[in-house]
Amino acid sequence: MENKEILELTTSAWREKVYIETAEHVIRGYVFMPKIGKKNRLLSEILNTNKSFLAVKNCTLEYKLNPSRDVEEHDFLQVNISSILIMRPLYED
Repeated sequence: MENKEILELTTSAWREKVYIETAEHVIRGYVFMPKIGKKNRLLSEILNTNKSFLAVKNCTLEYKLNPSRDVEEHDFLQVNISSILIMRPLYED
């Protein structure tokens, strides 16, 4: 991806840091959505789309069923929306 494309993506989309919990994992990372509508509706709009997967960027992945396993870092993950138990904003300190 060229610098111009990256700049266009970051200026035309909302970015929100989120906490996502599934039955097996805890994921912390960023979700993106086009700058259409109100930013405070970002998470509900993401969950109420007709898509099956949610893209999460620059994220960590923890294993709830095996807490001794190292936390993984990923540039990109796809999460099946139907597997999400909790998703909330994760405010940075």
